[in-house]
Amino acid sequence: MSKTNVVQPKYSLKILLTENIHSVAKEKLVVEGYQVDLLTHAPSEDEYLKLLPQYDVLGIRSKSEITKNILEKNSHLLAIGAFCIGTNQIDLDAAKNVGVPVFNAPHSNTRSVAELVIAEMISLSRQLGDRNMMAHLGEWEKSAVGSKEVRGKTLGIVGYGHIGSQVSILSEALGMKVIFYDVLKKLPLGNATSKTKLEDLLAEADFVTLHVPETPTTQNLISKNELNKMKRGSFLINASRGTVVVIEDLVTALKENHLAGCAIDVFPTEPASNKEKFVSPLQKIKNVILTPHIGGSTEEAQYSIGLEVAESFRKFLQTGTTAWAVNFPNVDLAHKENVVRIMNIHKNEPGVLGEINGHISKAGANIQAQYLSTDSKIGYLVVDLELQKSGVTAETLIDLIQKSSRSIKTRQIF
Repeated sequence: MSKTNVVQPKYSLKILLTENIHSVAKEKLVVEGYQVDLLTHAPSEDEYLKLLPQYDVLGIRSKSEITKNILEKNSHLLAIGAFCIGTNQIDLDAAKNVGVPVFNAPHSNTRSVAELVIAEMISLSRQLGDRNMMAHLGEWEKSAVGSKEVRGKTLGIVGYGHIGSQVSILSEALGMKVIFYDVLKKLPLGNATSKTKLEDLLAEADFVTLHVPETPTTQNLISKNELNKMKRGSFLINASRGTVVVIEDLVTALKENHLAGCAIDVFPTEPASNKEKFVSPLQKIKNVILTPHIGGSTEEAQYSIGLEVAESFRKFLQTGTTAWAVNFPNVDLAHKENVVRIMNIHKNEPGVLGEINGHISKAGANIQAQYLSTDSKIGYLVVDLELQKSGVTAETLIDLIQKSSRSIKTRQIF
Protein backbone atom coordinates (compact mmCIF):
# COMPACT_ATOMS: atom_id res chain seq x y z
CA MET A 1 0.00 0.00 0.00
CA SER A 2 1.49 3.38 -1.00
CA LYS A 3 1.97 6.22 1.47
CA THR A 4 -1.03 8.12 0.05
CA ASN A 5 -3.28 5.24 1.12
CA VAL A 6 -1.88 4.58 4.57
CA VAL A 7 -4.27 5.36 7.41
CA GLN A 8 -2.24 7.24 10.02
CA PRO A 9 -3.24 8.45 13.46
CA LYS A 10 -2.89 12.22 13.62
CA TYR A 11 0.04 12.16 16.04
CA SER A 12 2.21 10.43 13.43
CA LEU A 13 1.73 13.19 10.86
CA LYS A 14 4.81 15.38 10.46
CA ILE A 15 4.63 19.05 9.52
CA LEU A 16 7.52 21.17 8.21
CA LEU A 17 7.32 24.94 8.69
CA THR A 18 10.02 26.99 6.96
CA GLU A 19 11.09 30.65 6.64
CA ASN A 20 10.79 31.44 10.34
CA ILE A 21 7.01 31.17 10.45
CA HIS A 22 5.72 32.54 13.76
CA SER A 23 6.18 30.01 16.55
CA VAL A 24 2.48 30.23 17.45
CA ALA A 25 1.74 28.04 14.41
CA LYS A 26 4.01 25.30 15.75
CA GLU A 27 2.56 25.67 19.24
CA LYS A 28 -1.00 25.33 17.98
CA LEU A 29 -0.23 22.28 15.84
CA VAL A 30 1.81 20.54 18.55
CA VAL A 31 -1.14 20.93 20.94
CA GLU A 32 -3.27 19.15 18.32
CA GLY A 33 -0.89 16.19 18.46
CA TYR A 34 1.26 16.73 15.36
CA GLN A 35 5.04 16.53 15.07
CA VAL A 36 6.29 19.92 13.87
CA ASP A 37 9.75 21.06 12.75
CA LEU A 38 10.52 24.74 12.21
CA LEU A 39 13.25 26.07 9.90
CA THR A 40 14.33 29.72 9.83
CA HIS A 41 15.34 29.83 6.15
CA ALA A 42 13.77 29.21 2.74
CA PRO A 43 15.19 25.92 1.45
CA SER A 44 16.30 25.61 -2.15
CA GLU A 45 14.58 23.19 -4.52
CA ASP A 46 17.28 20.58 -3.90
CA GLU A 47 16.89 20.94 -0.14
CA TYR A 48 13.10 20.60 -0.37
CA LEU A 49 13.55 17.45 -2.45
CA LYS A 50 15.67 15.97 0.33
CA LEU A 51 13.46 17.16 3.19
CA LEU A 52 9.89 16.62 2.07
CA PRO A 53 9.80 12.80 1.83
CA GLN A 54 9.93 12.87 5.65
CA TYR A 55 6.87 15.15 6.01
CA ASP A 56 3.14 15.09 5.37
CA VAL A 57 2.36 18.83 5.43
CA LEU A 58 4.41 21.89 4.42
CA GLY A 59 4.18 25.51 5.55
CA ILE A 60 6.10 28.29 3.77
CA ARG A 61 6.16 32.06 3.36
CA SER A 62 6.95 34.11 0.25
CA LYS A 63 10.60 33.21 -0.44
CA SER A 64 10.16 29.49 -1.13
CA GLU A 65 9.48 28.30 -4.67
CA ILE A 66 7.34 25.16 -4.68
CA THR A 67 7.72 23.95 -8.24
CA LYS A 68 5.98 21.30 -10.29
CA ASN A 69 9.07 19.13 -9.89
CA ILE A 70 8.91 19.35 -6.08
CA LEU A 71 5.19 18.56 -6.05
CA GLU A 72 5.32 15.63 -8.46
CA LYS A 73 8.16 14.06 -6.50
CA ASN A 74 6.30 14.60 -3.22
CA SER A 75 2.73 13.75 -4.19
CA HIS A 76 2.28 12.16 -0.75
CA LEU A 77 1.94 15.64 0.78
CA LEU A 78 -1.49 16.21 2.26
CA ALA A 79 -1.51 20.02 2.26
CA ILE A 80 0.60 23.16 1.80
CA GLY A 81 0.12 26.41 3.68
CA ALA A 82 1.34 29.81 2.48
CA PHE A 83 1.73 31.82 5.69
CA CYS A 84 1.11 35.05 3.77
CA ILE A 85 -1.44 36.42 1.31
CA GLY A 86 0.16 35.53 -2.02
CA THR A 87 0.39 32.00 -3.39
CA ASN A 88 2.18 32.71 -6.68
CA GLN A 89 5.33 31.05 -5.26
CA ILE A 90 3.49 27.72 -5.47
CA ASP A 91 2.56 25.93 -8.70
CA LEU A 92 -1.13 25.73 -7.81
CA ASP A 93 -2.16 23.62 -10.81
CA ALA A 94 0.57 21.08 -10.14
CA ALA A 95 -0.51 20.94 -6.48
CA LYS A 96 -4.11 20.32 -7.50
CA ASN A 97 -3.09 17.60 -9.95
CA VAL A 98 -1.38 15.60 -7.19
CA GLY A 99 -4.23 16.21 -4.74
CA VAL A 100 -2.64 18.86 -2.51
CA PRO A 101 -4.85 21.73 -1.32
CA VAL A 102 -3.07 25.04 -0.75
CA PHE A 103 -4.17 27.35 2.07
CA ASN A 104 -3.16 30.96 2.70
CA ALA A 105 -3.95 33.85 5.05
CA PRO A 106 -5.85 36.45 3.02
CA HIS A 107 -7.05 38.52 5.98
CA SER A 108 -4.47 38.44 8.76
CA ASN A 109 -2.04 41.15 7.63
CA THR A 110 -4.67 43.50 6.19
CA ARG A 111 -4.35 46.10 8.92
CA SER A 112 -0.55 46.06 8.91
CA VAL A 113 -0.32 46.77 5.18
CA ALA A 114 -3.02 49.44 5.38
CA GLU A 115 -1.20 51.24 8.20
CA LEU A 116 2.06 51.19 6.23
CA VAL A 117 0.31 52.81 3.26
CA ILE A 118 -1.08 55.58 5.47
CA ALA A 119 2.35 56.17 6.99
CA GLU A 120 3.93 56.33 3.52
CA MET A 121 1.34 58.79 2.22
CA ILE A 122 2.08 61.21 5.04
CA SER A 123 5.83 60.63 4.78
CA LEU A 124 5.84 61.35 1.05
CA SER A 125 3.66 64.41 1.41
CA ARG A 126 5.97 65.82 4.11
CA GLN A 127 9.22 64.54 2.50
CA LEU A 128 10.06 62.81 5.76
CA GLY A 129 12.47 60.30 4.25
CA ASP A 130 14.70 62.99 2.78
CA ARG A 131 14.40 65.31 5.80
CA ASN A 132 15.31 62.44 8.13
CA MET A 133 18.36 61.49 6.10
CA MET A 134 19.57 65.08 5.89
CA ALA A 135 19.23 65.52 9.65
CA HIS A 136 21.27 62.36 10.19
CA LEU A 137 23.94 63.89 7.97
CA GLY A 138 23.90 67.10 10.00
CA GLU A 139 21.96 69.21 7.48
CA TRP A 140 19.16 71.44 8.81
CA GLU A 141 16.58 71.79 6.01
CA LYS A 142 13.71 73.64 7.70
CA SER A 143 11.34 74.61 4.89
CA ALA A 144 7.68 74.29 3.95
CA VAL A 145 8.37 74.14 0.21
CA GLY A 146 6.77 71.01 -1.27
CA SER A 147 5.50 69.86 2.12
CA LYS A 148 1.71 69.42 2.25
CA GLU A 149 -1.06 67.97 4.38
CA VAL A 150 -2.92 64.90 3.13
CA ARG A 151 -6.23 66.32 4.36
CA GLY A 152 -8.39 67.33 1.42
CA LYS A 153 -6.29 65.38 -1.10
CA THR A 154 -7.64 62.59 -3.30
CA LEU A 155 -6.49 59.01 -2.82
CA GLY A 156 -6.92 56.58 -5.71
CA ILE A 157 -7.00 52.92 -4.69
CA VAL A 158 -6.37 50.32 -7.41
CA GLY A 159 -7.80 47.06 -6.09
CA TYR A 160 -10.58 47.45 -3.52
CA GLY A 161 -10.20 44.17 -1.68
CA HIS A 162 -9.45 43.48 1.98
CA ILE A 163 -6.45 45.83 2.12
CA GLY A 164 -7.69 48.48 -0.29
CA SER A 165 -10.96 48.88 1.58
CA GLN A 166 -9.09 49.22 4.91
CA VAL A 167 -6.90 51.94 3.41
CA SER A 168 -10.10 53.61 2.22
CA ILE A 169 -11.57 53.77 5.73
CA LEU A 170 -8.38 55.04 7.36
CA SER A 171 -7.83 57.67 4.66
CA GLU A 172 -11.32 59.10 5.03
CA ALA A 173 -10.65 59.49 8.75
CA LEU A 174 -7.73 61.74 7.74
CA GLY A 175 -10.08 63.92 5.71
CA MET A 176 -9.16 62.56 2.30
CA LYS A 177 -11.42 62.00 -0.69
CA VAL A 178 -11.27 58.34 -1.78
CA ILE A 179 -11.83 56.94 -5.25
CA PHE A 180 -11.15 53.37 -6.32
CA TYR A 181 -10.91 51.10 -9.35
CA ASP A 182 -11.45 47.34 -9.35
CA VAL A 183 -12.12 44.86 -12.15
CA LEU A 184 -14.90 43.41 -9.99
CA LYS A 185 -17.89 45.33 -8.74
CA LYS A 186 -17.25 46.23 -5.09
CA LEU A 187 -19.42 47.86 -2.45
CA PRO A 188 -17.92 51.28 -1.57
CA LEU A 189 -17.25 51.88 2.12
CA GLY A 190 -17.91 55.26 3.69
CA ASN A 191 -17.94 58.00 1.06
CA ALA A 192 -15.60 56.25 -1.40
CA THR A 193 -16.66 56.27 -5.04
CA SER A 194 -15.72 53.83 -7.78
CA LYS A 195 -14.25 54.62 -11.19
CA THR A 196 -15.06 52.50 -14.21
CA LYS A 197 -11.72 53.23 -15.90
CA LEU A 198 -8.22 53.10 -14.44
CA GLU A 199 -7.18 56.14 -16.47
CA ASP A 200 -9.92 58.24 -14.84
CA LEU A 201 -8.59 57.36 -11.39
CA LEU A 202 -5.00 58.12 -12.39
CA ALA A 203 -5.94 61.53 -13.73
CA GLU A 204 -7.78 62.59 -10.58
CA ALA A 205 -5.75 61.15 -7.69
CA ASP A 206 -3.05 62.95 -5.73
CA PHE A 207 -1.93 59.58 -4.35
CA VAL A 208 -2.29 56.23 -6.15
CA THR A 209 -1.90 53.07 -4.07
CA LEU A 210 -1.86 49.60 -5.62
CA HIS A 211 -3.50 46.56 -3.99
CA VAL A 212 -3.85 43.95 -6.72
CA PRO A 213 -2.78 40.28 -6.92
CA GLU A 214 -0.07 39.02 -9.25
CA THR A 215 -1.81 37.79 -12.40
CA PRO A 216 -1.09 38.02 -16.14
CA THR A 217 -3.46 41.02 -16.34
CA THR A 218 -1.73 42.93 -13.52
CA GLN A 219 1.81 42.39 -14.80
CA ASN A 220 3.21 45.78 -15.86
CA LEU A 221 -0.14 47.34 -14.99
CA ILE A 222 1.60 50.65 -14.29
CA SER A 223 4.04 51.52 -17.06
CA LYS A 224 5.00 54.66 -18.98
CA ASN A 225 1.50 55.10 -20.41
CA GLU A 226 -0.23 54.96 -17.02
CA LEU A 227 2.42 57.07 -15.26
CA ASN A 228 2.00 59.81 -17.86
CA LYS A 229 -1.74 59.87 -17.11
CA MET A 230 -1.14 60.52 -13.42
CA LYS A 231 -1.39 64.11 -12.15
CA ARG A 232 1.84 66.06 -12.23
CA GLY A 233 3.15 66.20 -8.66
CA SER A 234 1.26 63.10 -7.54
CA PHE A 235 2.64 60.07 -5.67
CA LEU A 236 2.64 56.31 -6.33
CA ILE A 237 2.60 53.64 -3.61
CA ASN A 238 3.04 49.94 -4.35
CA ALA A 239 2.68 47.42 -1.53
CA SER A 240 1.09 44.71 -3.69
CA ARG A 241 3.36 42.78 -6.08
CA GLY A 242 6.70 43.69 -7.62
CA THR A 243 5.69 42.89 -11.19
CA VAL A 244 2.80 45.39 -11.20
CA VAL A 245 5.03 48.44 -11.83
CA VAL A 246 7.64 48.86 -14.57
CA ILE A 247 10.48 50.21 -12.42
CA GLU A 248 12.46 51.76 -15.29
CA ASP A 249 9.41 53.80 -16.36
CA LEU A 250 8.84 54.87 -12.77
CA VAL A 251 12.44 56.06 -12.51
CA THR A 252 11.94 58.22 -15.61
CA ALA A 253 8.72 59.73 -14.25
CA LEU A 254 10.51 60.64 -11.00
CA LYS A 255 13.64 62.07 -12.60
CA GLU A 256 11.52 64.20 -14.95
CA ASN A 257 9.60 65.47 -11.90
CA HIS A 258 6.28 64.25 -13.28
CA LEU A 259 5.80 62.37 -10.00
CA ALA A 260 6.73 64.05 -6.74
CA GLY A 261 7.75 60.77 -5.12
CA CYS A 262 6.91 57.13 -4.53
CA ALA A 263 6.94 54.44 -1.87
CA ILE A 264 7.77 50.92 -3.03
CA ASP A 265 7.66 47.86 -0.77
CA VAL A 266 7.78 45.13 -3.42
CA PHE A 267 10.14 44.65 -6.34
CA PRO A 268 10.38 42.53 -9.53
CA THR A 269 13.51 40.88 -8.13
CA GLU A 270 14.12 40.69 -4.40
CA PRO A 271 17.03 39.31 -2.35
CA ALA A 272 16.50 35.71 -1.27
CA SER A 273 17.60 36.53 2.28
CA ASN A 274 18.63 39.42 4.53
CA LYS A 275 22.26 38.59 3.77
CA GLU A 276 22.00 39.45 0.06
CA LYS A 277 22.62 42.95 -1.24
CA PHE A 278 19.58 44.90 -2.47
CA VAL A 279 20.02 46.87 -5.69
CA SER A 280 17.37 48.98 -7.43
CA PRO A 281 17.33 51.79 -10.03
CA LEU A 282 15.13 53.69 -7.55
CA GLN A 283 17.94 54.13 -5.06
CA LYS A 284 19.23 57.67 -4.40
CA ILE A 285 16.26 59.40 -6.06
CA LYS A 286 14.64 62.30 -4.24
CA ASN A 287 11.57 61.57 -2.08
CA VAL A 288 11.57 57.84 -2.75
CA ILE A 289 10.81 55.46 0.12
CA LEU A 290 12.09 51.92 -0.36
CA THR A 291 11.17 49.20 2.13
CA PRO A 292 12.15 45.49 2.07
CA HIS A 293 8.73 43.85 1.52
CA ILE A 294 7.57 44.57 5.06
CA GLY A 295 3.93 45.44 4.43
CA GLY A 296 2.72 42.52 6.51
CA SER A 297 5.82 42.26 8.68
CA THR A 298 4.45 43.21 12.05
CA GLU A 299 4.42 41.00 15.11
CA GLU A 300 0.63 41.20 15.21
CA ALA A 301 0.23 40.18 11.56
CA GLN A 302 2.68 37.27 11.75
CA TYR A 303 0.99 36.01 14.90
CA SER A 304 -2.45 36.17 13.24
CA ILE A 305 -1.16 34.52 10.06
CA GLY A 306 0.36 31.70 12.11
CA LEU A 307 -2.97 31.06 13.81
CA GLU A 308 -5.02 31.35 10.60
CA VAL A 309 -3.07 28.88 8.47
CA ALA A 310 -2.51 26.47 11.36
CA GLU A 311 -6.28 26.44 11.87
CA SER A 312 -6.79 25.67 8.16
CA PHE A 313 -4.38 22.74 8.55
CA ARG A 314 -6.23 21.51 11.65
CA LYS A 315 -9.65 21.65 10.00
CA PHE A 316 -8.45 19.94 6.84
CA LEU A 317 -6.55 17.17 8.60
CA GLN A 318 -9.19 16.53 11.26
CA THR A 319 -12.46 17.12 9.38
CA GLY A 320 -11.59 17.28 5.68
CA THR A 321 -12.58 20.95 5.38
CA THR A 322 -11.13 22.72 2.32
CA ALA A 323 -13.23 25.89 2.68
CA TRP A 324 -10.21 28.22 2.49
CA ALA A 325 -8.12 26.38 -0.10
CA VAL A 326 -7.15 28.56 -3.07
CA ASN A 327 -6.73 25.75 -5.62
CA PHE A 328 -9.30 23.19 -4.54
CA PRO A 329 -13.04 22.51 -4.53
CA ASN A 330 -14.37 23.93 -1.27
CA VAL A 331 -16.16 21.82 1.34
CA ASP A 332 -16.87 23.00 4.90
CA LEU A 333 -17.44 20.12 7.32
CA ALA A 334 -17.98 19.52 11.03
CA HIS A 335 -16.65 16.61 13.06
CA LYS A 336 -19.00 13.63 13.48
CA GLU A 337 -19.03 10.93 16.10
CA ASN A 338 -19.37 7.18 15.51
CA VAL A 339 -18.50 7.24 11.81
CA VAL A 340 -15.44 6.53 9.67
CA ARG A 341 -14.72 9.52 7.43
CA ILE A 342 -12.82 8.90 4.20
CA MET A 343 -11.75 11.54 1.67
CA ASN A 344 -11.02 10.89 -1.97
CA ILE A 345 -9.55 13.23 -4.57
CA HIS A 346 -10.16 12.12 -8.14
CA LYS A 347 -10.16 13.27 -11.73
CA ASN A 348 -13.43 14.98 -12.57
CA GLU A 349 -14.69 12.46 -15.10
CA PRO A 350 -18.11 10.81 -15.60
CA GLY A 351 -18.79 7.70 -13.54
CA VAL A 352 -16.21 8.18 -10.77
CA LEU A 353 -18.77 8.65 -7.99
CA GLY A 354 -20.68 5.58 -9.13
CA GLU A 355 -17.49 3.54 -9.16
CA ILE A 356 -16.56 4.62 -5.63
CA ASN A 357 -20.06 3.97 -4.32
CA GLY A 358 -19.90 0.57 -5.96
CA HIS A 359 -16.83 -0.32 -3.90
CA ILE A 360 -18.58 0.88 -0.75
CA SER A 361 -21.71 -1.10 -1.56
CA LYS A 362 -19.79 -4.31 -2.29
CA ALA A 363 -18.01 -3.94 1.03
CA GLY A 364 -21.36 -3.78 2.79
CA ALA A 365 -20.62 -0.41 4.36
CA ASN A 366 -23.45 2.01 5.09
CA ILE A 367 -23.12 5.60 3.85
CA GLN A 368 -24.32 8.04 6.50
CA ALA A 369 -23.42 11.17 4.56
CA GLN A 370 -21.59 12.12 1.40
CA TYR A 371 -20.10 15.49 0.40
CA LEU A 372 -18.85 16.23 -3.11
CA SER A 373 -17.45 19.39 -4.66
CA THR A 374 -15.80 19.62 -8.08
CA ASP A 375 -14.03 22.01 -10.39
CA SER A 376 -13.05 21.54 -14.03
CA LYS A 377 -10.19 19.17 -13.19
CA ILE A 378 -10.82 17.34 -9.93
CA GLY A 379 -13.52 16.15 -7.60
CA TYR A 380 -13.22 16.21 -3.83
CA LEU A 381 -15.36 13.60 -2.10
CA VAL A 382 -15.83 13.05 1.64
CA VAL A 383 -17.85 10.07 2.83
CA ASP A 384 -19.07 9.24 6.37
CA LEU A 385 -19.45 5.47 6.77
CA GLU A 386 -20.63 2.86 9.25
CA LEU A 387 -18.29 -0.11 9.01
CA GLN A 388 -19.02 -2.06 12.19
CA LYS A 389 -21.44 -4.55 10.57
CA SER A 390 -19.66 -4.81 7.22
CA GLY A 391 -16.61 -6.73 8.40
CA VAL A 392 -14.43 -4.59 6.13
CA THR A 393 -11.68 -2.37 7.49
CA ALA A 394 -11.15 1.25 6.51
CA GLU A 395 -7.71 0.31 5.16
CA THR A 396 -9.20 -2.29 2.82
CA LEU A 397 -11.86 0.08 1.53
CA ILE A 398 -9.33 2.88 1.01
CA ASP A 399 -7.13 0.50 -0.96
CA LEU A 400 -10.06 -0.49 -3.21
CA ILE A 401 -11.02 3.13 -3.89
CA GLN A 402 -7.44 4.23 -4.53
CA LYS A 403 -6.96 1.47 -7.14
CA SER A 404 -9.39 3.27 -9.44
CA SER A 405 -7.53 4.73 -12.43
CA ARG A 406 -9.21 8.07 -11.74
CA SER A 407 -8.30 8.29 -8.05
CA ILE A 408 -5.52 10.72 -7.10
CA LYS A 409 -5.43 10.41 -3.32
CA THR A 410 -7.51 8.59 -0.68
CA ARG A 411 -7.13 8.65 3.07
CA GLN A 412 -9.03 8.20 6.31
CA ILE A 413 -9.69 11.44 8.20
CA PHE A 414 -11.07 9.83 11.37
